[in-house]
Amino acid sequence: MVRTFISVAMLAVFVLFNAPVGFKSEAQTRPNCNAEPAAGVNWTGCFKARRMMTGETFNGAILARADLSGSDFADANFRDANLQSANIYRARFQNADLEGADMTKVEGLRADFGNAKMAGANLTKGELQRADFTGADLSGADLSKAELGRAIFVGANLSGASFANAYLARADFSNATLEGANLVDAYLLRAEFSGADLSGAKGLTAAQIELSCGDDQTKLPDGLAASKTWPCDKDD
Repeated sequence: MVRTFISVAMLAVFVLFNAPVGFKSEAQTRPNCNAEPAAGVNWTGCFKARRMMTGETFNGAILARADLSGSDFADANFRDANLQSANIYRARFQNADLEGADMTKVEGLRADFGNAKMAGANLTKGELQRADFTGADLSGADLSKAELGRAIFVGANLSGASFANAYLARADFSNATLEGANLVDAYLLRAEFSGADLSGAKGLTAAQIELSCGDDQTKLPDGLAASKTWPCDKDD
């Protein structure tokens, strides 16, 4: 009996000290929906809608598939957080830090990212119709294949951001900076570029220009001319 107990104890010690690097027990990876906001918190799939969480810390947190709709995260820290497939419908992220956050496939209709720090964030395939990115820093962010109809990017820093294959019908890029932005196959029907700097944008074609809107302050890449229909009729 004593010999058996010792053998089991030795086996437990062996497993503990010889676990693979990065190994986490089930208890460490299980979501804790009752946990308070904190760096690294795991709220996977948790219901956190319509909460006041301004200024909270979520850097490195796991919020995948969480329902965060209608919640207020102004000034919060989400740096390098995982928000894959999270529901952020009408959530407020004004002045929040979302640098490096993984927001792949988020559901973010009318989400507010005004003046947010989102450099290097991944928003690929996000459902972000009518989302507001006014004044946000999205430099180097990936928004490829995202649904961004009527989204607002007024005055945003979009340098090096990717909008490849994104849906941008009637999105507003007025006075935005798009140096090095990737617009390959982006759908720009009546997208507004008044006062925007597109001179360093990549992949922009004459056909896209004809679909879009701009004014005499819009800067275009060499070889592309403004559409004769610019500026667009605002009532159309």
